[in-house]
Amino acid sequence: MLDKNIDLSGKRVIVTGAAGFIGSNLCMELIKRYSDIQILGIDNVNDYYDVGIKKDRLKRIAEILGDKVGTAGEYGVSETIGDSRFVFIKGNIADRAVIDKAFDEFKPEVVVNLAAQAGVRYSIENPDAYIEANLIGFYNILEACRHSYDSQKASDDYKGVEHLVYASSSSVYGSNKKIPYSTDDKVDNPVSLYAATKKSNELLAHAYTKLYGIPSTGLRFFTVYGPAGRPDMAYFGFTNKLVKGETIKIFNFGNCKRDFTYVDDIVEGVINVMEKAPDENENGVRYKVYNIGNNDPVNLLDFVDILQQELISAGVLPKDYDFEAHKELVPMQPGDVEVTYADVTPLQQDFGFKPNTPLREGLRKFAKWYKEYYG
Repeated sequence: MLDKNIDLSGKRVIVTGAAGFIGSNLCMELIKRYSDIQILGIDNVNDYYDVGIKKDRLKRIAEILGDKVGTAGEYGVSETIGDSRFVFIKGNIADRAVIDKAFDEFKPEVVVNLAAQAGVRYSIENPDAYIEANLIGFYNILEACRHSYDSQKASDDYKGVEHLVYASSSSVYGSNKKIPYSTDDKVDNPVSLYAATKKSNELLAHAYTKLYGIPSTGLRFFTVYGPAGRPDMAYFGFTNKLVKGETIKIFNFGNCKRDFTYVDDIVEGVINVMEKAPDENENGVRYKVYNIGNNDPVNLLDFVDILQQELISAGVLPKDYDFEAHKELVPMQPGDVEVTYADVTPLQQDFGFKPNTPLREGLRKFAKWYKEYYG
């Protein structure tokens, strides 16, 4: 295992995508673990999916903080930098002025960039959103990290960004035939624009690390799921359709496998990585990329079977629900891949950690949340 070189206690941390699925859960866990951590959350709270879920995530952060919230803003959390352990800015990372102001005033020591336009299929319909958020937005983050080392900004108590952690995706593996997917694999054949932007993030981070000395770690997430997740993901979308009595489409006639990773495991992995800025590699660059996946791909038909059982158990669907009448096997969608399967050996070797939440356990928690949230 690697020796950790960043103590998050008392650190100033920027988390972009703070109203997002992973970002909000990360903020909540950091607040629970580190009583004196200061977090600046940034999110544009766009309407790619139900804004109500995003607002609810921010309110859950506020509930954890209790009377330490400070002057509550629209989302129940402080909107004044320095006013609370968690401050929220509604802003777009593609807006350079927003990012520069946040970095200049907050002076982050650790940055976790989770803000992005997600979704493989949506990247076919609306490529502009991906160029803006995933390329321009990430470029702004890199530039802000770079300039955090400027002599006029640095001081005795602030030496600039100590570690940049950013979200990549299992989508970068494209149609890679070798499984499980390893970070040593060549990933130059993306099959979606979304995947191409995520691979671009890794390339940009490497260049900025080499040129400006920003210690950076990219994390390739594998099909993240859980309570209060993204409604565009299969488990959530399927549930919505089944509740409405609509038909769910299972792509590639069910001959797909996904490495489903529970959100708590993702958050645990992110925090572990935050605490270890990379050492110099053989090329003299402080740069790393890890997979974070469950290392246990599940066939989509088996996944749907487990989901339906847990939805019945939680009372989301009646016991006599006719699933066969609401399932349709269809061909593969453009941009999709048949299998995702994470090799997490480096993560386990470096941090003594690997995701291990069983799919049934994770879907059970989602089903219970869904019942409570939607009644």
